[in-house]
Amino acid sequence: MPKRAHLVAGILAPLCIALIFLSTIAVELFGSHKAVAQLKSLIVMPGLWILIPAIAAAGGSGIFMGRTRKGRLVDAKKKRMPFIAANGLLVLVPCAIVLDRWAAAGSFDSAFYAVQAVELVAGATNLRLMGLNVRDGLRMAGRLRAAAPAPKAR
Repeated sequence: MPKRAHLVAGILAPLCIALIFLSTIAVELFGSHKAVAQLKSLIVMPGLWILIPAIAAAGGSGIFMGRTRKGRLVDAKKKRMPFIAANGLLVLVPCAIVLDRWAAAGSFDSAFYAVQAVELVAGATNLRLMGLNVRDGLRMAGRLRAAAPAPKAR
């Protein structure tokens, strides 16, 4: 059961972040202020209600499955998880809530876009870290081979 939970949560969490990231960029480029406000509302509810448990389930099930495993890949995944969790809870969640409130009030000023930039950088960072964890997890499961070393130049 922990393997299934880890698989589902490990796919769902990065997909949520990617969806939030891409939809934010798209609506900012092509949408109205009303569309931005609606997206920010959807990110908070139900978005955060899906994302936070998915990150927690991926981390918790990963810790459970990795408690008896050793190795470089396990260590790398264990080192990344606190950064993913902290970035999510201390940066992404507060940014999402503040942006939702500001967008609902129609406050699209420089502070809004500064927080938006922080949110996008934090989201991209978490997406990258989660991607590395997915890659290492696939390698540990034998579903992905390590890249062959580049040939040496003469």
